[in-house]
Amino acid sequence: MFFREPVLSVIADGAETSILLATMTMFWIVAFGVPIGIISAIRHGSWVDQATSGGAMLFASVPTFWLGLYLILIFSVGLGWFPSSGFPSLADEGGVSNLRYLVLPSLTLAAPNAALIIRLVRASMLDVSREDHVRTARAKGLHPARVAIKHIFRNALIAVSAAFGFTFAALVSEAVVTETVFSLPGIGRLVVQSILRRDYPVIQGVILIIVVFYMAVNLLVDLAYASLDPRVSLK
Repeated sequence: MFFREPVLSVIADGAETSILLATMTMFWIVAFGVPIGIISAIRHGSWVDQATSGGAMLFASVPTFWLGLYLILIFSVGLGWFPSSGFPSLADEGGVSNLRYLVLPSLTLAAPNAALIIRLVRASMLDVSREDHVRTARAKGLHPARVAIKHIFRNALIAVSAAFGFTFAALVSEAVVTETVFSLPGIGRLVVQSILRRDYPVIQGVILIIVVFYMAVNLLVDLAYASLDPRVSLK
């Protein structure tokens, strides 16, 4: 009612920003969260484990709007490395280089989510490390790094992969605060603006799309279990 356009075209305009933002955020989460979680599990009980666990708790507790404002202050206003707001489409002038607009927002979203992944990877690997097949691998004299990656982390991925799926879906639909701080034309900001305008067709359309998206992500995660765990078969 507000845009005077079909609801699907309005959602499509914001979907590009939200999906690219979620994808870049997941890249940071995997790049930082998984290796740090593995190191924390391998060095369980050491000062490294305590430092990473404490840092993870700290970043998980930091409000995203506060972190986003400080990143803008340091890297946009102070150093001038990245833009502070907005996001031109990849189809506009600049092309792929326009992704630099999403670096600071993605880091803002990645900090608390990577912290949760760190703790989940650590806890899952510690649980798997107590199982019989891990003790057998160690008794055979395999290298500790091979035991950690091939025998422990691979089995811990079953629980972690579910978290990745839910995190990605949540990043697409729930990044309202970050999109507002950085003035990004994403789906989350569209929902808030539509609620304030009482544009009910857009609200209903976004909710329907988000529900379908969550169902698709859950299905993909379930299908991924078969490749992660040989005991799981698709029927």
